Amino acid sequence: MYEFSDRGLDHGAFIPLMAMYPAADVPVVQLSMPSLEPRALLALGARLRALRDEGILVLGSGFMTHSFAVFRRPALAAQTSAFDEWAIDALARGDVDALTDYRRKAPGAAVAHPSTEHFVPLLLTVGAADDPASAVSVIDRMVMGNSIRSVQLT
Repeated sequence: MYEFSDRGLDHGAFIPLMAMYPAADVPVVQLSMPSLEPRALLALGARLRALRDEGILVLGSGFMTHSFAVFRRPALAAQTSAFDEWAIDALARGDVDALTDYRRKAPGAAVAHPSTEHFVPLLLTVGAADDPASAVSVIDRMVMGNSIRSVQLT
């Protein structure tokens, strides 16, 4: 385990926290994900679940879709939209198996997430949730062909 106490927060932590707590008046401990493997992150989230009983917020950050290809080819927005709709439906059903196997099961996954690091933090938060089907969209917006949907789970 490495500690880098002189490094600032990663943009994946800094940006949502800046929006949520503009006064920066909450203590933050940022953890690196030890893996990008969906099932491993789901299991890690389950181990962190007990921290929520102590008032600790478990935050996973990314975009529901993260595609630079859609900037060059706007027609690809149909695929990012399809992925976003699939993901929010899978969350609403609490379908953890589909979410962890999103690469094979989600429409448009290759366009919506050419790499995994912007989607899999969701799986850590799903693992930390008491009810994976409790997802409520707090932000539901498409920006430049990408979904910047944010969900809250209980």
